[in-house]
Amino acid sequence: GAARAGILPFTGDGAPGQLKDGLEAAKANGGLDVATVKPWRDNGKLIAQAQRCAEAGCPAVACDIDAAAFANMGSAVKTLSSKSVADLRAVAESLPVPFIAKGVMTAEGALKCAEAGCAGIIVSTHGGRVMTDAEATAKVLPEIRAAVGGRLTIIVDGGIRTGADIFKVLALGADAAMIGRPFVVAAHGGGAEGVELYANTKRAELEYMMTMANCPTIKDITAEKISVE
Repeated sequence: GAARAGILPFTGDGAPGQLKDGLEAAKANGGLDVATVKPWRDNGKLIAQAQRCAEAGCPAVACDIDAAAFANMGSAVKTLSSKSVADLRAVAESLPVPFIAKGVMTAEGALKCAEAGCAGIIVSTHGGRVMTDAEATAKVLPEIRAAVGGRLTIIVDGGIRTGADIFKVLALGADAAMIGRPFVVAAHGGGAEGVELYANTKRAELEYMMTMANCPTIKDITAEKISVE
């Protein structure tokens, strides 16, 4: 469904068999998947898993570094840890594909990711489940873009549900937007067709916004096109 809609799916790690299922899906779909591994305390394990993802054909590999203290991991959180610039650099240098750090919410963190050699970051609060009182991703996005400029590809998630939401985060400095939970519903309810339909609906909504805001291309979506209060 993602392939037919022209979008890039991400899969996760942590739950039993989750990474394995994601890599099998990648192999079955020409590598169309960005597998996201956990920040294992053992950096060697993290590197080994990331390399498995690259070998499966994934065009990039991600690590949700904000899961280092993720309560939803239960007792497994003891096997995770925060990652230093050196840790992330070791992962990035071990891979033949781009490495993306997920869960970055500050300009300082984004700069550290650039220093580590990450190709991109995902501005994310893990759906608000890591720190329930964290700032909204859209609020911190402009300062992160200002800090790293064009050094990193910036992806953002967090409550994005409509084409208007996508338009706004692109205007605030994101290169791409991510949507999570609604795709789970679409996939379970409609399989590949559900995923394709949902993605195409969001594309149509975004195109409508672009028409109304006189933005012929994605590059024309700039901060001047929205009102920030």
